[in-house]
Amino acid sequence: MIKKAPEHPPFYLVRDGDRLIGEMEMDREMIREFSVGQRIQADLRTGRVPSRLRFYFKFLREVVKATECAPHPKALHQMVKLRTGYTDDVIMGGFIVKVPSSIAFESMDEPTFEGFLNNAIHFIASEFGVTPEDVMPEREDRRRSA
Repeated sequence: MIKKAPEHPPFYLVRDGDRLIGEMEMDREMIREFSVGQRIQADLRTGRVPSRLRFYFKFLREVVKATECAPHPKALHQMVKLRTGYTDDVIMGGFIVKVPSSIAFESMDEPTFEGFLNNAIHFIASEFGVTPEDVMPEREDRRRSA
């Protein structure tokens, strides 16, 4: 069994000129645990946008209500991942089986999620004839700005 290093919760930074500052007090407290002048390694990438994920799942709920294409939004979500190619290959009985990948925050960065979201909306529109404007027109402008 391979041992993994213990996981630490992510902390978020905000750019201020050439400096990075902890976004919230909890983030700043984590930074203070390091000695002044100590070299710190960090992976720099943008954080996910929670409102975009909420938009996606609300859209799925509305599609299921409007079309009854799936028994519940989670089933539609799994189908969307399979049909848009967001899958992992698993070998089972000598065959490669595609299983839906995770879109969890720790599994997918924001640019990848944005691509997934656009592909999901396109797939749903072409397969079921439903767009966000059809089922939640008041939210469309917020999806783009989020």
